[in-house]
Amino acid sequence: MFDIPTLETARLRLTALTEQHFNDYAAMLADPDSTRWIGDGQPLDRTNAWRSLAMLLGHWQLRGFGMWALELKSSGEFIGRAGLMYPDGWPDLELGWMLKPEHRHRGYATEAGNAVLEFAWKQLHAPRVISLVRIGNEASDRVAERLGGEHIEDMDFYGSHSHVFAYYPPHREHRRAYG
Repeated sequence: MFDIPTLETARLRLTALTEQHFNDYAAMLADPDSTRWIGDGQPLDRTNAWRSLAMLLGHWQLRGFGMWALELKSSGEFIGRAGLMYPDGWPDLELGWMLKPEHRHRGYATEAGNAVLEFAWKQLHAPRVISLVRIGNEASDRVAERLGGEHIEDMDFYGSHSHVFAYYPPHREHRRAYG
């Protein structure tokens, strides 16, 4: 099994998703408000939530990076997920996040995103990271902007019109073209 590093911020612990997170994870993915901006926009039943969790863990094994569970340091409570994805067919290395509804609008996505970007720059030496944000998801547009994302284009991604935000390492010059 790949050793998933733990990251800490002022308020959060980014840790490996485990079976202990599953009930909260499945509940988050069963909530239509949580899933409306990801995948096909539909909530997931427990079977498909399990598949999602297994896919996220497999991504770590295959790519050496992936999504973390977000826990509050003060209580250990699971509040969402954040991390990096680059499955086959993706346009670039993507930073993504999802929070349980009761934990939105508190700065947790931005806090986690900053830690994930630091990991991408320092551990992966990534030349660029993107976020794909469905058009209309204004809250995630604002998170991407707070993280320093530059809106570089719009694209149709698996049937959804999305903004593409690009992030660049602080120690490298910005390049609009990747590669």
